[in-house]
Amino acid sequence: MTATINLLVGLAMGLNLLALGSSRLPSVIRAMALQGMLLGVMPLLMELHFDWRTALVAAVTIAVKGFVIPSLLRRAMRVANIEREIEPFIGFIPSLLLGAAGTIAAVAGARSLPLLPEHAGTLLVPGALASVLTGFVLLIGRVKAIAQVCGYLILENGIYLFGLLLIHSTPLLVESGILLDLTVGVFVIGIIVDRIQRAFDSLDTRKLTVLRE
Repeated sequence: MTATINLLVGLAMGLNLLALGSSRLPSVIRAMALQGMLLGVMPLLMELHFDWRTALVAAVTIAVKGFVIPSLLRRAMRVANIEREIEPFIGFIPSLLLGAAGTIAAVAGARSLPLLPEHAGTLLVPGALASVLTGFVLLIGRVKAIAQVCGYLILENGIYLFGLLLIHSTPLLVESGILLDLTVGVFVIGIIVDRIQRAFDSLDTRKLTVLRE
């Protein structure tokens, strides 16, 4: 079971690098969606016995992160008629190097943490740290609102991975609350993206600097 979990987390870490190194917004959205679905399956693998509540949370997580949110982002991308991130604040190669260095540091640093025996052999902590770093780089280094939303979602995936460390002691209500916060946050961001598009006919967040009272 640990090997399967490590495989899924390893794939999620690879998708982090794909999102950082791609200039095409559909690729970033696809990486974020696939990562969300991979992480959504993990609670089922970590439960010792089948629990319908865990299965429900996993199903909702996969549906929201893998299908609902990506479809909304693709719709916004089509409305704005944009396909690529042209002039990011942090270039794609530097972003990829930051992500790779952060992933290596996360794997090395996690070994020194006082983890429970059942978590010591997993990549949950390195994957969580790497995803949080990836989310921050996308939020700070990209100028298109859609790419920044993907950064926020990948950052939340990292927090979700941290939450899986406590899946046996934390009520599923907490995980459901995290998913609810994510959904509300994305809908708020969707409204903001729509307003930016209507006001500037663009999703370049640098145009927000021209706003005046």
